[in-house]
Amino acid sequence: MKQLSGLDATFLHLETSAQFGHVSSLSVYTRPDTPDYRPYDAWRSQLQQRLHLLEPLRRRLAEVPLGLDHPYWVADAAFDLDFHVRHTAVPPPGTDDQLAALAGRLVSRPLDRRKPLWLSYVIEGLADRRFAVLTIVHHATIDGASGVELMTLMLDDSPDGGTVPPEGDPWTPERPPGDLEMLARGALGLARKPARGVLLATRTAREIGRATRNPVLVRAANDVRRSLRGPLGTVLNLGRTRPEEPDRPASLPSVRPPRTPFNGPITPHRKLAIRSTSLDVVRQVKSALGVTVNDVVMAACAGGLRTFLDRRGALPADPLVALVPVSVRTGEETDRWTNRVSMLSAVLPTDEPDPVRRVRRVHESMASSKELFSALPAERLTDFAEFPPPAVFARAMRLSARLRLGSRLSPGNLVISNVPGPRTPLYAAGARLEHYFPVSTIIEGQGLNITVQSYLDRLDWGLVSCAELLPDVDVLLADVLDELDALAAAAGVSRPAGVGGRARTP
Repeated sequence: MKQLSGLDATFLHLETSAQFGHVSSLSVYTRPDTPDYRPYDAWRSQLQQRLHLLEPLRRRLAEVPLGLDHPYWVADAAFDLDFHVRHTAVPPPGTDDQLAALAGRLVSRPLDRRKPLWLSYVIEGLADRRFAVLTIVHHATIDGASGVELMTLMLDDSPDGGTVPPEGDPWTPERPPGDLEMLARGALGLARKPARGVLLATRTAREIGRATRNPVLVRAANDVRRSLRGPLGTVLNLGRTRPEEPDRPASLPSVRPPRTPFNGPITPHRKLAIRSTSLDVVRQVKSALGVTVNDVVMAACAGGLRTFLDRRGALPADPLVALVPVSVRTGEETDRWTNRVSMLSAVLPTDEPDPVRRVRRVHESMASSKELFSALPAERLTDFAEFPPPAVFARAMRLSARLRLGSRLSPGNLVISNVPGPRTPLYAAGARLEHYFPVSTIIEGQGLNITVQSYLDRLDWGLVSCAELLPDVDVLLADVLDELDALAAAAGVSRPAGVGGRARTP
């Protein structure tokens, strides 16, 4: 058995009847030149051959009674691949809008916690000899970086299939743990938390004191740490310390976002919009303006949101606030199938009419946010998730959902995420992967998520919205891509025909 981290368990506790904890991907493939090729059979066989490489697919939750501690993962004794791999289709003519509508409906329901927390839908009926695979995995299992790794393990790097590494020890399911065993584990975990919490708090206080140049806070934290030196400190060591950084403290971005039509109570219903743009164009824009690819993506989002909201008479005078997921993986993790992600906030200059100045302001805002983010190591923030009593935390999350606190106290207007993906072609049982559209999640008070995934020479965009708050999310995506065209023109970058803007579909 393997216990979920506090952050992993948080994605379980956050679930309500309208707010789900799973993230998804919509992969579009071109069939090989095989007359009797069957996408469902091919995809199921692809997964069957690689199950020994895909640990998250065969494990399910084992809850600790009374919520005394975080749940555990156990190898599912009743694992059934046919339950998880499903078959469906879009009706003729099989357009990409129909595909997005179907995917939006399929992600609008929770996963069954009695089973391993994933599903994969093979979707046929698309035009041009294509088919799609919608894979839904709970966020308690993976984050964005490990999700990309999971995808690459599922696929091949050649149309011939390549060589699948052989399985080592044969996989065996685990005996389902009994309530008494889980209670004992929960009691032991609770006994260890207080001392570890003291060490974590003092280390965090010391780092905040350094970042803010507060000698009193640093001195007090050092006194506590010295008092805990010895065997206990050795056992409870929470990781490496960071060297002092002489940089000045960063300025705080706005954390009081203005209201927009998509900042309100969400429902279970989702809308999805997908499009693809040229990665090379974005890179040329970033080089011409001296910024990053992420800056260009966020500036395009800011411009598209400005146009979209202004057209409806709903553009706030103050800039929006974007929450940006940040991976805190070091490459030294012993468990890759867990969450190592944190969040920073950045001002999104929707109040700026000039597209180039929007890019500059995004760049400055992100630099400031990153500086503040680096002042306190992100692993400290994820470590703190270990210490609230799970039963109390779960109850607090349910109360928060009933009171709709996310709609009133949300720290941001939306989430914008840019996930780097493979730069070489991938295949599934001979079918070439053409697009890898992200289908992320939305939370209470934030009825919009914009996620961008790079693959080969393209950026694949996936916008997810609450269907009631933002039913025309496809129009917003077109505005965002029009803004990307405007940025390219302003930077003197020529755009390939049919890439970007309203005319482009996958």
